[in-house]
Amino acid sequence: MKRKRKINHILITGGAGFIGSHLAINLLKKDFSVTVLDNLSPQIHGENPEKDSPLYHKIKDKVNFIKGDVTQKKDWIKALKNIDCIIHLAAETGTGQSMYAVEKYSFINSQGTAILADLLVNHSHQVKKIILGSTRAVYGEGSYLNKENQIIFPNSRDPQLMKKGIFDILNQENQLLTPTPTKESALIKPTSVYAITKYYQEQIIATVCRTSKIDYTILRFQNVYGAGQSLKNPYTGILSIFSTQILSKNKINIFEDGKPVRDFIEVHDVAEAISRCIIAETTNGEIINIGTGNPTTVLKVVKTLEKAFQTQADWKITGDFRMGDIRYNVADISKMKTHLDFKPRISFEEGIEKLVKWAIKQENTTNDYQKSLKIMKEKGLFLKA
Repeated sequence: MKRKRKINHILITGGAGFIGSHLAINLLKKDFSVTVLDNLSPQIHGENPEKDSPLYHKIKDKVNFIKGDVTQKKDWIKALKNIDCIIHLAAETGTGQSMYAVEKYSFINSQGTAILADLLVNHSHQVKKIILGSTRAVYGEGSYLNKENQIIFPNSRDPQLMKKGIFDILNQENQLLTPTPTKESALIKPTSVYAITKYYQEQIIATVCRTSKIDYTILRFQNVYGAGQSLKNPYTGILSIFSTQILSKNKINIFEDGKPVRDFIEVHDVAEAISRCIIAETTNGEIINIGTGNPTTVLKVVKTLEKAFQTQADWKITGDFRMGDIRYNVADISKMKTHLDFKPRISFEEGIEKLVKWAIKQENTTNDYQKSLKIMKEKGLFLKA
């Protein structure tokens, strides 16, 4: 990790968001100069973000803030001035929402990144490195073992089987497959529009950076959570959604059989992992999973939140399911440990305690979660048991 640092001026797109704001503070503590490009989306920051958004106020007057949009070339040109490294986090991120807001996700995630790539090729700049925040969603169902202990990469699950309550991954002979942590070398099999747009981002960044002699690193995030994650956005992480349901004393619909598995990583650990990529030359040209490697079921999530909130939540395992959701989501983090000399420091239980202490202090803890499910049901994307 001891390198002669050639990078001083950092641009974080989406830097007023959940991950971006934590990252900005991390980098400021390490004496980097930080510029943030963010459009302060109402879905994340509320209708009056300059006044009411705690995420925005976290970085206000601490960074060079540019209110702008990654789909606007003029905003990119303004933001790229004197920048050495771009950390590209700006994106629409709701897996479920992406399945019906197809044009929106494709335009913002794909076109926004294409404009950046075009500027890097056709305009003068001093960018030396790009770090792209991608997602494990590009793997789809990820890696499994068959009865011969061979790694296979199954297709997405059959909705007809899921309607019958069969949620686990089966082979063509209807034999149960065994999930295993997914490596970066796994086949790409996205099951949502969101995942497709993120893989597009990966491909265009890698291609343009290679031909333009710009260093790049692609980070595939697992489920990021923590204090500051929007409690109002119905398409954000499951921990924030469930926390809002508990605080507002609304019912929690636990999808499938309560046994979908996720790999939860606390946002401070994510910010530290990203910051290490800036000067770690071993990350150049690499794709790296950012997670903990620890499997946690959705049912455990609810029970851990109940304990932290010191309450009996109103929840039910319903068997309902969403199109595009995956069954098992756990990363192989060997490359993260090797290339970043880093492993997560915050346990799931400790992270939940921090999240809950913050959430309790928030006002107006309501969201449009039920409305979001209604929309998905109308589109045939949310199916009742």
